[in-house]
Amino acid sequence: MKKKLKFRLITKNDWPSIKAIFEFGIISGNATFDIDAGTWDKWDQSHCQNSRILAEINDKVVGWAALKPVSNRIVYSGVAESQIYIADLFHKQGIGNALLNEMIQESEVANFWTLEACIFPENHASIALHKKNNYKFIGTREKVGAMKNGTWRDVLLFERRSKINGK
Repeated sequence: MKKKLKFRLITKNDWPSIKAIFEFGIISGNATFDIDAGTWDKWDQSHCQNSRILAEINDKVVGWAALKPVSNRIVYSGVAESQIYIADLFHKQGIGNALLNEMIQESEVANFWTLEACIFPENHASIALHKKNNYKFIGTREKVGAMKNGTWRDVLLFERRSKINGK
């Protein structure tokens, strides 16, 4: 059977798949400070209503990407944190690159001018993916947060500026 990667907008019915992929990222210890995936309502309220993309192969969810506002202040209305998660069995297949590109295109349509990514230094695959998609390294936020086990972690801040919005 030939694999066909498709993208579509996320709906509430996708929550079990999104949650499962997110939970794997939590367990990995190198994707997020979050300690649990929470609920659909919490996820829905904390993410922008646009630029929520689901990746599927043969109707199986293999990843998702979404934007979170960095602030509720109007001056930051075009700035968002980009999030991308790929199901474990689908790493290193180009899905992350295709999905991130799709989300970037959606963010351009929605008039975002800056996308940020906060990445643990140990997450080499995510760093490479974001650099490949024109995210620029801004700096290191040293010991910005602690994991559930009490270990303090640095986060690398990357930024992607739109070439069409916010000039």
